[in-house]
Amino acid sequence: MIVNKTINKLILFKNNIETLGYFSEQMAKTFRKLGYEVYIFDYDFLQQGIIDLIWFCEQGKTAMITFNFIGIGKDEDFIMEDGELLWNQREVLCFNILVDHPFYYDKDFENLPDYYKMFCIDNDHVNYVKRFYKKVKSVEFLPLAGTEIDSDYIPFYKRKFDIIFTGNYTPPTTFEKYINRIDDEYAAFYWRIVNELMTNTDMPMDKAMEKYIRLEIPDASEEDLKEGMAAMIFIDLYVRFHFRGQVIKSLVDNGYIVHVFGKGWDMLPCIHPENLIRHGSINSYECICNMKNTKISLNIMPWFKNGGHDRIFNSMLSKSVCVTDESEFIKNKYVEGQDYIKYSLSRINELPDKIEKILCDRKGSAEIAQNGYIKTKFAHTWKHRAEELAKLLN
Repeated sequence: MIVNKTINKLILFKNNIETLGYFSEQMAKTFRKLGYEVYIFDYDFLQQGIIDLIWFCEQGKTAMITFNFIGIGKDEDFIMEDGELLWNQREVLCFNILVDHPFYYDKDFENLPDYYKMFCIDNDHVNYVKRFYKKVKSVEFLPLAGTEIDSDYIPFYKRKFDIIFTGNYTPPTTFEKYINRIDDEYAAFYWRIVNELMTNTDMPMDKAMEKYIRLEIPDASEEDLKEGMAAMIFIDLYVRFHFRGQVIKSLVDNGYIVHVFGKGWDMLPCIHPENLIRHGSINSYECICNMKNTKISLNIMPWFKNGGHDRIFNSMLSKSVCVTDESEFIKNKYVEGQDYIKYSLSRINELPDKIEKILCDRKGSAEIAQNGYIKTKFAHTWKHRAEELAKLLN
């Protein structure tokens, strides 16, 4: 594959959100091999970066690839003195990859660049954008991916950790102030949605929200629904962290030692906190290094019902056994019991037995880890995502 005659320069971003910067740097390696001239805008050197960027952008021959509206949305640093967005002024094609539900960025959709294409990491999110944000003329599904940092692997049975989880924790009670902030009637409405999601764990977040909005307002317009759901993101966070805590507690309170890498785990209430080994925050590279030294890498989906999380791909590329709740995307791309082990959010009590079987069957578990590794290595790395984006640039 070679660069076409038009787009031959690419802009990516780092040091805004660490994880997203890491994704960008992984893709940049492939873009450079494909022949693109790549400039990575560094938010740690903002003012100098703006100057360099103005010189780098070549009108009609440059594209920027970003995540979660970085450089596009509320970011005023790229507004020129004449009030025009830099990307419009220089006719820069903007690719924006959303790694969260679109309702987190409702206001950012109001001022889109002239040359714009969006990607979502969950098929349900694609449908949401098509339905509620008609200004977006082009939106496609692009799953997250993983990174293989090197080819040096510790044998499965010699790995330091039995179980790890990489990610932060926030007590769900943190979000109760938003649920209860207006009055008892509103609080009861919000709690009904939370309880629906607790019971029907396969239901997409926006479907649950829409169901209860329509029960209250049968003739709610599309705009009413969009605005209402965007005002309830605290429900997503409450439910997400509730289940994250429940999954970890189910293991540590049943005698399993779980190593967690991320903030907030000192606030998880559990019966046996001595089994929860807290390592604090680490960066993306360090997360993968620890995945390469564990037998089991846990994933708890951020309510992606038709997509996948990078924890899954990174776990598999680290040749650890990925234990995760499922989504339609994962079921379509991998074979449960052969490439990964599933558990259900509605039956978390079954998880300890699944973990025990993995740890006891070293040979079979090592085969599962190897199978997941092979499938991911040949389809779900950031090299593959960069190549997919390059095809769309051509």
